[in-house]
Formats: sequence, C-alpha cells, structure tokens
Amino acid sequence: MTEPLPRAWKGAPDHYWEDLVAGDEIRTSGITVTEAHLVSWAGLTGDIVEFHLNAAYAEQTPFGARIGHGPLTLSLSLGLLTQTGYTRNVVAWLGLDEVRATKPVLIGDSITVTATVAEARPTSKPGTGVWTLAYTTLNQKGETVMTFRSSFLVRRRPEGESA
Repeated sequence: MTEPLPRAWKGAPDHYWEDLVAGDEIRTSGITVTEAHLVSWAGLTGDIVEFHLNAAYAEQTPFGARIGHGPLTLSLSLGLLTQTGYTRNVVAWLGLDEVRATKPVLIGDSITVTATVAEARPTSKPGTGVWTLAYTTLNQKGETVMTFRSSFLVRRRPEGESA
C-alpha cells in the first residue's frame, strides 16, 4: 500500500507591517460572553464586584442583570483580533489609548470587533513599523459596547520576500 503524499501545511498567513495601510479594516469572528467568563475573570484578576457576580444585587442596578467587567471586554476584543492572524509578526504591544465602555456587556451577549488602521508608520529602526488600530466592539444587536486604540510594533517584510 502506497502512503498518500503529505499535504502542504497551511495556517494563518504571515502579515507584515506593509500589509495594512491607514483606513484598512479587520473584522473578527465573535464570542458569546458567559457566566464562566465573568467568574474566571474575577478570580484571575481579583476584580470581585457585586454587579459582575451577585445576580440578586445586579437585578437592583440600572443594568438589571450581571454585566461583564470592562477590562474583560477589552481583553476579549484584543483576543478576537489575535485570532485573525494579523498579530503573528507583532514584536511588541505598545499600549492602549482612548478606552471607552459605551454600553454594558451582559451574560449571553455576543461580541465582534472591527479594527480600523488609524495609522501605519515606519519606525527609525529598519525592519519594523507601527500599526495603531482603532477598535470598535459591537454586540449582537450591532450596538457599540467599547471603543479604544491599541498600537503594535510590527516586523516589516524581509527584503526579497514577496507578498
């Protein structure tokens, strides 16, 4: 019996700094926020606040139910972008700016992200550039629940390598 020829391995493509320009949009898949997310986040971070974890208390708040932690929503948003493969050549995360939580994220809400390239600039070091992405996190109703900007130091495409 003859063994079949091995198939070429395929995965997320390498994206280099040159692959995005100002105005480009990256859209992510989604994730549904569960009770497990809230409980795990609270335990991991120590952010143990009643309107995240105590259903009886949360029912009495203006939200009427438990809501996700703002930093949890932020982290899930960053993670959703990571899953697109655009961060494979990130050398360093440079930080966050302009974080705004505009609506609560409830247990059962599904969020997605659109990240628009606000800036793509070369650095003084050959071989790297900076992407600044403007994130908009939406719930399943298309409502904006969070916005922020995040910047990354990204490898440039090696000389002689084509796109």
